Amino acid sequence: MTSALRPRLALFPPEEPARIVDEACRVLEDVGVLVENEGGARLLEAAGAVAHGGRLLLPGRLVRQALATAPPRIVLYDTHGDPACDLGGDRVHFDPGSAAIHILDPESQRRREATTADVIRLVRLVDRLPHYASQSTALLPSDIPRELGDRYRLYLALLHGSKPVITGTFRTDGFAPMHAMLRCVRGSDAALAEKPLAVFDCCPSPPLKWSDLTCQSLLDCARARIPAELVSMPLTGATAPVTLREAIVQHCAESLSGIVLHQLARPGAPILYGGAPSAFDMRHGTTPMGAIETMMICVGYAQVGQHLGLPTHGYLALSDAKRPDYQAGLESGIGAVLAALAGINLVSGPGILDYILTQSLEKLVLDHEACAMALRLARGIERRGDDAVGLIAELVQKGEFLSHPHTRRHWREELSIPAAVVDRQTYGDWEAAGARTAEERAHAEVERLLAREAAPALPPATEAALREIMTAEARRYGVETLPG
Repeated sequence: MTSALRPRLALFPPEEPARIVDEACRVLEDVGVLVENEGGARLLEAAGAVAHGGRLLLPGRLVRQALATAPPRIVLYDTHGDPACDLGGDRVHFDPGSAAIHILDPESQRRREATTADVIRLVRLVDRLPHYASQSTALLPSDIPRELGDRYRLYLALLHGSKPVITGTFRTDGFAPMHAMLRCVRGSDAALAEKPLAVFDCCPSPPLKWSDLTCQSLLDCARARIPAELVSMPLTGATAPVTLREAIVQHCAESLSGIVLHQLARPGAPILYGGAPSAFDMRHGTTPMGAIETMMICVGYAQVGQHLGLPTHGYLALSDAKRPDYQAGLESGIGAVLAALAGINLVSGPGILDYILTQSLEKLVLDHEACAMALRLARGIERRGDDAVGLIAELVQKGEFLSHPHTRRHWREELSIPAAVVDRQTYGDWEAAGARTAEERAHAEVERLLAREAAPALPPATEAALREIMTAEARRYGVETLPG
């Protein structure tokens, strides 16, 4: 029999999340939200929201009703229909950060615009890294019209990978073809609702605004029963209060308004309480995702989401560095550990550099090891039912630890073995192996993993149907032949 005291991190005392939710509800009642989407505004007004000064004031009862119908758990399934992510409780899953427009070129060590070939390499790489439970539409290729970007990224992720996909729309006409692709893989709307294959990010604009696009995406997801992920983005001192707690109150108000819209569209539809906040660097005008204050806001709002009984999401395990260097490891490693200890269900960020503008395959491989270490830490130290005193007495008497049955029985579950990108050699062995840096080892690992032959992700008929959907979309924008 085994047991463990699992280490957990909470930045607020137990009673504080309820106070934050209460303050957020008062913000919605007194300040309200700006909803630019006609259908969303009509839904709210029909449910009792009051128009005032161009904004909609939301009664507290609407929030309570919405929270009562939002499900506490979401399970995502891969393209084969097997469970891949169980989002709820304190279960933690990692996926690559999105949606970068650049790729870090390993030869020039400079960022460049991403292409279709880069996206395919990233999808195939993520499929081979087991500590990433899902794909994300992590790169936006530059070799197709921008109007096609949202659906084309999803198309490549489904065509070349098997894991569920974290994605989102850029245009109001993007949801329909993306929904059609997911339906095509799963077989029917009912099967897709029963075994969700994707999550759509839906981002309110701070402070307290839903654009026509993001509100429509939220409503579309609810009606199709495709999981939606609220990604509130308070920017301290710029679009939200500079103090962290008050930024979390604003995050909560924006998220609760989204939950109300979503559940009014379809009660019981799956939704995640997430975000991508940032502390604002007043010196440079930048949004440092690797700042400790950014991470603290994420951990804090996740505690609020857990108090509400909702699956949680956070943007962590990423960096503002420009290369996979010490800063990148520092910021990404701390973020991965904090996310795991906070029990955030879905953690987006690995691979990301440069304020979410750049993806690096080498960093994606290095971050995979950081995620593995964070997940191991979150498991805690287990009591395995052994008589410690008797065991130590026997080991000391025999003077043999390595070959003892206790060692052979437990070492694999106790001690994690990293990939070759983590250096644990002696200095002499490291030198003899070429004295390579972590980035050089990661590049070799990327190429090794991508050289492995991949099993077809989808049946030929499904592939053909996907291509047909994407080709029809491309032709709408004057593209006769897709790259790759």
